[in-house]
Amino acid sequence: MGAVQIKSVPQELVQFIRTGSKFIIAGHKEPDGDCAGSQLALKSALTRIGKEAIVCSAGPFKRTELRDLAGQFACELSEGEKSNAKLIIVDCNNKERTGELEKSLEGLPCAIVDHHEAVKPVTSTEQAPVYLDADAPSCTLLIDKLIAALGLELTPEEAELLFFGLCTDTGFFRHLDNKNACVFEAAARMVQRGANPKKIFHVMNGGKSLRSRVLLGHLLLQTEPFFGGKLLITHETLEEFKTFGFEARDSESLNKLLQSVEGVQANIIIRQELADTCTVSLRSVNAIDVSRIAAFYGGGGHRNAAGLTMKDTISNIKQKILMSFSGIFQ
Repeated sequence: MGAVQIKSVPQELVQFIRTGSKFIIAGHKEPDGDCAGSQLALKSALTRIGKEAIVCSAGPFKRTELRDLAGQFACELSEGEKSNAKLIIVDCNNKERTGELEKSLEGLPCAIVDHHEAVKPVTSTEQAPVYLDADAPSCTLLIDKLIAALGLELTPEEAELLFFGLCTDTGFFRHLDNKNACVFEAAARMVQRGANPKKIFHVMNGGKSLRSRVLLGHLLLQTEPFFGGKLLITHETLEEFKTFGFEARDSESLNKLLQSVEGVQANIIIRQELADTCTVSLRSVNAIDVSRIAAFYGGGGHRNAAGLTMKDTISNIKQKILMSFSGIFQ
């Protein structure tokens, strides 16, 4: 496989923007830095070319690194805000992923900018312009190209937002390999335009509570190895969730610690959100495509980072996950 090249922006998308005056920019529920950074950078660019733009999100903003950005997002839309507006969905490729916003977005002319594999047709009755590149490691890379296609240079604020999203989805570049030179070229341009890597690293990795460090230790203690240590699984019960809360969760740090164990090829975090419902985070180091396992159970994501939600107990979900991996490791 050769070097990755990010796709060019479809002219239909540029025309979609040029011919509109008001835009609603929506992202997926439970946003991450890539989603939020894409939305806010695109809003800034559209404003600079004379467009009205609103960013909206169903939330919740669970991640500590998004605390200072959450207040910029509308959680609901008025009829006046939707009147004569066009919709751009970023970092997901269907309205279902926007969560509770989905119904209020119906009927709006829609375009899509995303870097996930489409699990269903992404076009709609409006024949939406679609800018989708599953080879792009972050949606902010596509927004970067879109801003350039609109004839703009990045502002320092836009550069920082885009770099933040890129670092979020690449694990601060540790998920990239020698096929990704173009990504580092884009990152260099963002830094040249004002992005501060040191500041963004601290935003992503600092500001954690002592409680979050205690929870990390707790989850490490109950981590179980399977298939000779190639797969690690840990879990958080509903009682533990009630004790520690959302803000103590730090999946990124936990995943890094689990993946640093010698011989580990994949790791799973199962979290009980309700009495009968769990979320499952799947990560892999290299060749294993965890997005396929997630998709089998109704989830999705990337080759090395995916997730799903399932109605079942922790114990039953663990057994299902082990069955899915048995064909890989045995």
